[in-house]
Order: sequence, then C-alpha cells, then structure tokens
Amino acid sequence: MKNRVKELREKENLTQKKLGEKVHVSRQAINAIETGKYDPSLWLAYDIAQLFHMTIEEVFIFKESERKCNLYSLDYCNLRHNIYSFI
Repeated sequence: MKNRVKELREKENLTQKKLGEKVHVSRQAINAIETGKYDPSLWLAYDIAQLFHMTIEEVFIFKESERKCNLYSLDYCNLRHNIYSFI
C-alpha cells in the first residue's frame, strides 16, 4: 500500500528507529511500511496517523493494489473500479 510515512517522518526529523519506538514497532517494520512491503494493521496505521495529527486516509493511500486484486478475481477488481469511478 502506498503511503506518506517516509515523507511525514522526515518532515518531523524522525529516524525510522525513533518512529518505531513511538508506535512500538521495530525500525525494520517502519522500513517495510515505507517501502510498501508490509501493510500495517489498522491499529498501527491509526497510531502512525495520530502521531502526525492526521487521519489514516491522509497517511495511507487506499487504492486498488495488485496484491489486493490477487486476492479476488481480476473481474471483481475491475468491477469495483468501474463502480467507484461512476460514483
């Protein structure tokens, strides 16, 4: 999942280690979130967003991802995309 964690962390002059300490995860977890290799739990996403005084939606970009589409059929993802484009 794409996100703004690195941008926001750097703006606040936080290292990955310091951000991890503030939200009770490892530096490696923060790195994996920033690079899109790991999608945080809802609670972790909430804690990160709150730390930056933002909503989860402002920090994490919830668009259809290839990984998410692999969980469903491609037709389902295309249908969802068409419905949301229509709304």
